[in-house]
Amino acid sequence: MFPVNTETLEVIPRRWKVIQPPKTKIGREKFTCRPCEKISQPPAPFHAIPRGWAGPSLIAMLVFEKYGQHQPLNRQAERFAREGVDLSLSTLADLVGHATVALQPIHALIEAHVRAAHRLHGDDTTVPLLARGGAKKARLWTYVRDDRPWNGGAPPAAFFRFSRDRAATNPNQHLAGWQGVLQADAYGGYNDPYRADRDAGPVTSGLCWAHARRKFFELADIAGNVRKGKPAHQISPVALEAVKRIDAIFDIERDINGLDAEARLAARQNLSRPLVDNLHDWLVLRNDRLLCDTGAALRHLTHAGERRGRIGRMVVF
Repeated sequence: MFPVNTETLEVIPRRWKVIQPPKTKIGREKFTCRPCEKISQPPAPFHAIPRGWAGPSLIAMLVFEKYGQHQPLNRQAERFAREGVDLSLSTLADLVGHATVALQPIHALIEAHVRAAHRLHGDDTTVPLLARGGAKKARLWTYVRDDRPWNGGAPPAAFFRFSRDRAATNPNQHLAGWQGVLQADAYGGYNDPYRADRDAGPVTSGLCWAHARRKFFELADIAGNVRKGKPAHQISPVALEAVKRIDAIFDIERDINGLDAEARLAARQNLSRPLVDNLHDWLVLRNDRLLCDTGAALRHLTHAGERRGRIGRMVVF
């Protein structure tokens, strides 16, 4: 005997509506007070966009579909038309622009919260930018505050900045006036905030282990090679060994995640520091012998000697 399911999952299709305020012959009524010589009138309906026509739910849906669901505005316009609502692409683009202005105070609060942290994670990624003659490569910069691994109570948050290029002026503007520890890759555009003569004080560089091991991981990624049509056995043994050594450091970080600063410092000094020192010596030894892709990955990690100190700072934070 099996129980009979009496519940049915159903969906209610989206319904559009036009909300009209009560109408009179003269529009919104005005009332006068003769003794005080004042005129009063009911307030106009609230709009997220001043003097706008779109309701807040429509604007929120439009922006979420575009940025949260990656639905371009032209596809949304086509779907709206099939539902009987004709909104041009330019009209939807105007709504998105107005929405960014309406949300600017919230963005400013989030950015202030993120910049109040002593430690930040910074990174950038490419995004296509429509332009005459075809799409160009622009940049989206991300700065993340997440104190949970340090047993912090502040809520995690991130703020984003857009730029048309990857010039060093961008992180300089984003981090203007901020001082602390920046965990990022070895991109030279971050070098200005690290200067000792910086007006707001130098930013402390803590390189990212995930970026440091990326080239090794790509060379040792069996599944990735198969997807690219390469034989699975063409795996660099040196790259695979490097990934294993770095993963051992990652394992320690997982175990101490969320502990207080003193406990993490003791674990990193006793457990992580010997692994980092051995990894450095092992990389330098093989860097002098290899000229292939693995050698390029080794040189990426051990470049200029100075990078060792910046990566090794993880054992003292």
